[in-house]
Amino acid sequence: MRIQEKIKKDLMIAMKEKDEERKSILRVVMGEFGRADTKEVNDEEAIKILKKLVKSEKETMERTGDTGESRFVAVVESYLPRKATEAEIRRWIETNIDFSKYKNRMQAMRDIMAHFGSSADGAQVKEILQKLE
Repeated sequence: MRIQEKIKKDLMIAMKEKDEERKSILRVVMGEFGRADTKEVNDEEAIKILKKLVKSEKETMERTGDTGESRFVAVVESYLPRKATEAEIRRWIETNIDFSKYKNRMQAMRDIMAHFGSSADGAQVKEILQKLE
């Protein structure tokens, strides 16, 4: 099931269960999907939209000094793919990347990010590459 379909289904469930907070969060997400160029967004585009919403909410929380847990962030992040751990990324790099093929380590980022896709954060991969000896 695509992410957008899952969110629509969960919105209906939240409405039936009268979970007002979750319902309003999912409506915000669906509204963002509605701003896309097409009626149906693919999972890649949905992930970008969800990440943008999480980032925006976290920035707002930082500005207001809110250090608590945000239900908005928790709900939206639940639709994002599981993030690869640092150990998983490091292990994959060590077994699959031959740095002698690159002028410098950072050039391997393209291949690493192509493998992990949205399950790895570019900043995290860059940090791992800088730490490798």
